[in-house]
Order: sequence, then C-alpha cells, then structure tokens
Amino acid sequence: MNLAKIAAIAALTSVLCPAGAALAAVSAQEAARLGADLTPMGAEKAGNAAGTIPAWDGGLSSPAKAGFPNFAAPARAPDPFPNDKPLFKITPANMAQYADRLTEGDKALLRQYKDTFFMNVYPTRRTGASPQRIYDAIKRNATTAKLAEGGNGVTGAIEGIPFPIPQQGVEVFWNHVLRYRADAAAREIGQAAVTESGAYNMVKFHDEFFVAYSQPGAKESELDNVIIYFIQETVAPARLAGQVLLVHETLDQSKENRRAWIYFPGQRRVQRAPNIAFDNPGTASDGLRTDDQFDMYNGSPQRYDWKLVGKKEMFVPYNSYKLHWAKTKADDVIRPQHINQDTARYELHRVWVVESTLKPGQRHIYKRRTLYVDEDSWQILGVDCYDNRDQLWRVQEGHVINYYNVPTIWTTLELTYDLQSRRYLALGFEDNPNKSYDFNIKRTLRDYTTLALQNRGTR
Repeated sequence: MNLAKIAAIAALTSVLCPAGAALAAVSAQEAARLGADLTPMGAEKAGNAAGTIPAWDGGLSSPAKAGFPNFAAPARAPDPFPNDKPLFKITPANMAQYADRLTEGDKALLRQYKDTFFMNVYPTRRTGASPQRIYDAIKRNATTAKLAEGGNGVTGAIEGIPFPIPQQGVEVFWNHVLRYRADAAAREIGQAAVTESGAYNMVKFHDEFFVAYSQPGAKESELDNVIIYFIQETVAPARLAGQVLLVHETLDQSKENRRAWIYFPGQRRVQRAPNIAFDNPGTASDGLRTDDQFDMYNGSPQRYDWKLVGKKEMFVPYNSYKLHWAKTKADDVIRPQHINQDTARYELHRVWVVESTLKPGQRHIYKRRTLYVDEDSWQILGVDCYDNRDQLWRVQEGHVINYYNVPTIWTTLELTYDLQSRRYLALGFEDNPNKSYDFNIKRTLRDYTTLALQNRGTR
C-alpha cells in the first residue's frame, strides 16, 4: 500500500472514529497479515520502492545475529555496524532538498543553529526485534484489544502492543506506552541541563523498571491495573541525593490515574505525589521538560485529541551506537546549544505521524505535539512541541539502539531542545564504560511498595 493511500485512510479514520470511540479490534483476516505482508509488530515487511529502506529480515534478534555471540549485559552493546559511513550530510545549505523527510523540529534546529547543526544520514538498518512470545501476544491482542472509555486506557490486551494495525492516533500512543522494553531493568544514568554556553551539572539517577504488563504468562485480570512499577532514586549531586520517586503506571486510566509517591530525605517520610504527571516539571530538569516527556511521552492521553496523520518516510535518529559506545563520555557529546552531531546517526525509516492537540478547557504548557513513531518498534523517535501561541517551542529526539540481548529497541539518549532559551536537556549518560542496562535484575511487587520506598530512603 503506498504512503498516500495510508495517509488518506488514516485521515478518514480520524474523522469517522474520534479518540473517544472504543473501536472493535481488527478482524481475524486483518490480523493474519501479521507475519505475512506485515511484520509481527505491524510494520510493512517490504522495503520501499526506491530501495533506500530495506525489507525487514527479523532484525537483530540476538547477540549472535548482531555479530557478538558472546555478548552479555550489563556491558554496553557493541556497534553492529562499525564500518558504516554517512551517505550524505544535511546542512542548512541543502535542507530544502530533503525538507519533505525532515521533522519540523529538525528543520528548526538547522535554521536556528545554521553554523553548527547538521545531520549525518547513514544506511538504513531495520534492526527492530522482540522475543517470539511478544509477537505471539501481539497477534492475539490484534483481535481482542479495545480502547477504554475516552481512549484513556486499554482493555483486552497483555504482553505485546495492543494495536498492531492502528486505526486512531491514540492507538499509536498506547502502542508506544505498551511496547516491549524488557521484563525488568535497572540502570545508572546521568541527566544534563545544558546552558546556552555549554555548561552543565550532571544529575545522576538509579532507575528500576518492573514491567508487569509484559511478564511471561501475565494476565490482565491479575495486573491490579498496573503496567509498570518504576523507582527513580537521585544519587548525585549531594544537594539532591536521597530523593526517591515511586510510580505505579496504570493501564486503564479511565478507572484510575497513575499512583505516585516521593520520599523526601529532609523530612524522612513518604508522601503521595498526585502531581507527578502531565506538565509538572520533570525531576531535576531545570524546567526543560515535563513529567510526561520522560520516555519521550508517557502517562494519560486524556487532555488531548489525537489524529492519525498517516505513515511517512523520514530521517530519524536510529542505531545510535556511537552515543552508546563505551568510550563515549558526556564531554564528548555535550556542546553549546545542541549535542556534538558527529556522535549522532540518522537513518531513513517509515514512521507513524500522530498529532495530539489540547482539548478545549484542558490545560498543558504544550498546545500541540507531533509524534514520529517507529513502525518497527512503536518507539517514539521524535516529538515537536508547540506552545500556546502555536509556535514550535521544544524539539525532542530519541536516539535509539537495539539492546539485542533482550532484544528491544529503546533510547540510549533522550534530548529535549528548547528553541526559545537555546538550552537543552540530555538524559541517558552512562558513566561506567562496562555497564549499561541490567536486564537480569530479579524483583517482585514487594520491591515497589511504599514500605520499600521508605526503606530505600533511610538505608
């Protein structure tokens, strides 16, 4: 199916099926396309007509397929494509030639930082992969998953994404939220709020995720309506150290919004934190991102109307192993106004384009957002954020790799560029050259109770 036809169908669907409607799941006949002309994730298996996007061949489904049969986490994943060279460079001088494949955000960065910003475009590598049990779950979900009331949750799905053949923009949002990342993971990462001159102080976090939704054999009826249990402990600098955030992210937010608590070391007590959502400032972000921009976009979709624009071939951050490289340090990446673009990699991929527009009477600092969502993984790769004057304000980039020992596509560095202040926030720096995500942690639900939060804070 050509892209124009996809866009036309998506536009018609968004009119006929507004975000509040609870659409029936797709038919068994439609679901049979998964693993046939569509990948098990719902992407187009074939390459494009120009040959610039290859056919999907299963992706990097194991360390052996990536060329590193002895690799094991939590070491940093080596680059499977060390000999790749840029095909061309997009600069302010030639950006008009590529304008139809650039996000509005990247166009703005090229215009604003015309002397320093560029995009190296590499050969497209469709590395996305997930475990077979996730593919099996997705095929089951395709005929059973439905939106909850108002599109503010999902029912009839477990383990895999719910809507591999999406019919509404909000379904694409939920695919991102419910995409497979891992069963559990821990990481030590840094976040830098970079000034216009390039100065920064690194804030360090210890994060843990327990993904109840995607546990092997998980049952929706046994989830207690929780998708993910998440703990984030601030470990540096000393003035911020000791604060711990606990989140229970809910599946059907029409029934219950996320549950969140914070341990404050100065008070030595746990408090409920209902404001950890929407446009509340992100933890230690210097006001450069909102809570719902963590993991590119998270939480409840209830304040926005969602429009599925369609699918488009675009230059997006992908296979960013140079940013993930063990020898790459924060000082190698951080530069004034934007990162060192020699460490970034862009490729041509098909992405779902989704518009979220603030509903009348609702409040958020972003009036409108445009999402660019990878067809092979449902990971959001870019977001254009507009202010209440409808002017482009902030630009998000999700630089992803395939953690092929899982396997999963996930960010190694999340960027939020503020065009007005000429500052940016970078989240994901890893200090230890021999350590990245630890996907082998063993956790139970007892590790994510308020009592466990209290114990973490006082230990």
